[in-house]
Amino acid sequence: MFCNDHRESREMLVEINGILAEAMECFLQYVYTGKVKITTENVQYLFETSSLFQISVLRDACAKFLEEQLDPCNCLGIQRFADTHSLKTLFTKCKNFALQTFEDVSQHEEFLELDKDELIDYICSDELVIGKEEMVFEAVMRWVYRAVDLRRPLLHELLTHVRLPLLHPNYFVQTVEVDQLIQNSPECYQLLHEARRYHILGNEMMSPRTRPRRSTGYSEVIVVVGGCERVGGFNLPYTECYDPVTGEWKSLAKLPEFTKSEYAVCALRNDILVSGGRINGRDVWIYNSQLNIWIRVASLNKGRWRHKMAVLLGKVYVVGGYDGQNRLSSVECYDSFSNRWTEVAPLKEAVSSPAVTSCVGKLFVIGGGPDDNTCSDKVQSYDPETNSWLLRAAIPIAKRCITAVSLNNLIYVAGGLTKAIYCYDPVEDYWMHVQNTFSRQENCGMSVCNGKIYILGGRRENGEATDTILCYDPATSIITGVAAMPRPVSYHGCVTIHRYNEKCFKL
Repeated sequence: MFCNDHRESREMLVEINGILAEAMECFLQYVYTGKVKITTENVQYLFETSSLFQISVLRDACAKFLEEQLDPCNCLGIQRFADTHSLKTLFTKCKNFALQTFEDVSQHEEFLELDKDELIDYICSDELVIGKEEMVFEAVMRWVYRAVDLRRPLLHELLTHVRLPLLHPNYFVQTVEVDQLIQNSPECYQLLHEARRYHILGNEMMSPRTRPRRSTGYSEVIVVVGGCERVGGFNLPYTECYDPVTGEWKSLAKLPEFTKSEYAVCALRNDILVSGGRINGRDVWIYNSQLNIWIRVASLNKGRWRHKMAVLLGKVYVVGGYDGQNRLSSVECYDSFSNRWTEVAPLKEAVSSPAVTSCVGKLFVIGGGPDDNTCSDKVQSYDPETNSWLLRAAIPIAKRCITAVSLNNLIYVAGGLTKAIYCYDPVEDYWMHVQNTFSRQENCGMSVCNGKIYILGGRRENGEATDTILCYDPATSIITGVAAMPRPVSYHGCVTIHRYNEKCFKL
């Protein structure tokens, strides 16, 4: 203003508007003495004045002072101030502070004055530090009730970012479902239905709202069960979990009777089932994730290996396989409450080593081997309501030793010594090729974790196992290689569960 040939540099009297006299007095004191006392009362005005006159030293000192004053009662206001004045470092520190102290921050007036987008920016974050998800729900409802007539239409959008399925079932029934505002908002019913289904079905039903925030101590982890190093090689007893966020591996209780191979693995709620295998083909074990122990449960009616398992509507289905003489068409259903296996309608085509998963309320059996020399391209779909099978659109390439997972009402298939990843839409009944892996493998592990698909290990064309981990993001169709497994492995099981970590994840 007073240099670089600006007009003001030639004026005897310059009128400056928008600055309080007290602020100007402090500023002039700094200009003439190089000293000024920054307080909570004058920091905002000093900052704005020093910005106007481009005195960067004083401006930075004010920003540093604000950073040192961060408190649950003022961090949101300081964050907004930092955003207005493009103070990126201060803005980030304010946001991180609010994320870490959200429970306290949400009790103060500034929180209730957030606009909708600012509130969503916090409650959608995986890094929000809370003791339990109930805190987030209560904070959102306080915000809505603060100006209920204006904010009522925003309730559904806000609740889509609250992880209702992770609320304690008693709290959900006694607090959430009885709230009058929610009861009078039909658009919220689907969110309530999702939470109820999760309380019954557990990890069978996955969505962004079923993923724990890391601060709760829980995280989604991939559990790798057993497997072998090479064809005819040593069968591995290990049960290990992998956290894709931290890259850490942890050992769990070892798999009993690990000398057998070619068994099937699936997750039931938050536990893990292992059934069948080349030795003791009728045996079934459950891994209790809370106790970290394996428990033997009711045996299969028909012993088998090279079969697959999947969970549909809270029940476990064992499908197909081989008994040492014939491919099997038999299908058995396990009810964990009665601890009983019952026969259901058999497959239309007996196969071993197919891909099996559940999606949109049905069971899908994809490909497999009807005999030693051929592969199937058939897709067999089971409807539990009618106890019947239908043939759907064939997979583009006939394969065995493939693996399937479902995500967002779509089915993804990989393996079979092909690089291709295929996607099947069961509603429209059509297939599409979506991506390629970096190498051909079969009998790989595949699991959905944190909204992405992980492909772990597998057997290459030369029969050797691999230790590679690939991550495929369906949202972007990008596939990347991530850290290697502890050892090469194939013929293993891969499932995702929620696991409590002793570490407290802080920002």
